[in-house]
Amino acid sequence: MLVFMKNLGQILIERGLVEEKVVHDALEKQQENEDRLGEILKKQGNISELDLLQALGIQYELEVRRELPLEISTGFTEKLPIGFLKTNKLVPVICAEEQFIALNDPALFQPLDDVRRILGLTDIPVVLAPLVSIFNAINYSYDLTQSSADEVLADMDEEDPERLFSEIEEIGDLLDDTSDSPVIRLVNLMFSQAVRDRASDIHIEPYQNSLKIRQRLDGILYDMLSPPKHVQSALVSRVKVMAKLDIAEKRLPQDGRIELKIADREIDVRVSTLPTAFGERVVLRLLQKSSVLLSLKELGMPEDRFIPFEKEIRAANGIVLVTGPTGSGKTTTLYAALSAINNTDINIITVEDPIEYRINGIGQVQVNPKINLTFASGLRSIVRQDPDVILVGEIRDTETAEIAIQSALTGHLVFSTLHTNDSASAITRLRDMGIEPFLIASSINAVLAQRLVRIICPHCREEYIADEVELARIGLSREESNGGRVSRGRGCPECHNTGYKGRCGIYELLLMSRDMKSLVLKTSDANQIKERAVANGMITLRRDGAMKVLQGITTVEEVFRVSVE
Repeated sequence: MLVFMKNLGQILIERGLVEEKVVHDALEKQQENEDRLGEILKKQGNISELDLLQALGIQYELEVRRELPLEISTGFTEKLPIGFLKTNKLVPVICAEEQFIALNDPALFQPLDDVRRILGLTDIPVVLAPLVSIFNAINYSYDLTQSSADEVLADMDEEDPERLFSEIEEIGDLLDDTSDSPVIRLVNLMFSQAVRDRASDIHIEPYQNSLKIRQRLDGILYDMLSPPKHVQSALVSRVKVMAKLDIAEKRLPQDGRIELKIADREIDVRVSTLPTAFGERVVLRLLQKSSVLLSLKELGMPEDRFIPFEKEIRAANGIVLVTGPTGSGKTTTLYAALSAINNTDINIITVEDPIEYRINGIGQVQVNPKINLTFASGLRSIVRQDPDVILVGEIRDTETAEIAIQSALTGHLVFSTLHTNDSASAITRLRDMGIEPFLIASSINAVLAQRLVRIICPHCREEYIADEVELARIGLSREESNGGRVSRGRGCPECHNTGYKGRCGIYELLLMSRDMKSLVLKTSDANQIKERAVANGMITLRRDGAMKVLQGITTVEEVFRVSVE
């Protein structure tokens, strides 16, 4: 065993990945915890997983693959449990072009021999691959072999309600759940399909003679499943029990949450039920705990807005507002701003509903109206915690607005959101809340309005000539667009035949210059404020969207759908 360790260490040293002293220290540490050398160096951050795999590849004379194909035969799923493959970090890859077994740990040779014997592939070659690639291939294969919607719906019939609740307690991974209850299988299928499609919400909608399940992809609702009407009560009850809600209470709205694990993804589901004429309507918001927090630069904000916005988020005091409708990315922008300024020199505290990302070094408070912990009461307490920067999830009422402004005027930098159509309307909204013009002018530093537009699918993008009427909808001329040449997506399997894949932001930044502050003291008319801001060089939401159309990022229809003029 020791020779193997030294050999691996020698390979890493020869490749210039670590110094000899680092390997020597790791070997000493190995005597204490009995971990293998490669794992110790990886945990300490001395080498990456890929560095380790390449060294092991040299040592065992195995090829290293960074990525694995997903379009593989799933026949092995009937013979090998998903838990066995995940525990032993291996997956059989069998496709038209090639076949091999991908391993992450070549020392686990016994499970490798077992897989070869069970599948009858004694001479199949072996490669090394990163753990995430192996897990992706495993998850994709077993997800494909889950009961299809048609099969589940075909099994739907009135069943004993007791079965719904007897199997409900903690399921480890939904893909591992082998329940034969049709309703439980339907719920599992609903969640796994939504996660695979990157849906943000699931809607269970009852009507007089039908039941519809829809999912929101990139901001748009699409039909997902249409179970028979008699399943409605059992389906809603299953979701309510998972969310620990009162299944007997069907007359009042309820809110809850579910923590799920689907493959290697941990999902936090916010559940909201609402009684309607034809039964309870349920909306499930899916938040992936593993979602990567975007940096400020990754938001894709154009330079002429990025530079002044970055300057404003580093101001000593004042208020920076981000406005837009629900689901327009306001929280993501504010988290990116907080991450950009987060360091040990300042005290940052937030009050949010819900806390969507957890950030090290920041104190985050969850709103809880049931115990009277509202935005206003939370903000009032935060001010006594000696903060430098405060984030208020949303300014919903006059009390919250007043405390936020007082905080800004007493030396704090405050971030918050408002639900308004554009940046100028934020001033009008604050005036409607009863905030005096001189307080608005002296406390607001900047207002960023934003929307999310869908990106044209790169797999089915095509150019076409738009007519003048279409271009005029977003303020473009034929000359600007090179004779009307713009892009759109035809629709393909990669984008679920929508023509779009992913979203990006369009931004409008209103800076409270001396000129703008003078105007705010005289009027709260959003149109006048916007006209003055545009005259001073502000790029509107629609204009930013038009620029992204010219760049081939999105479509004319998409910009017209989300922007206001």
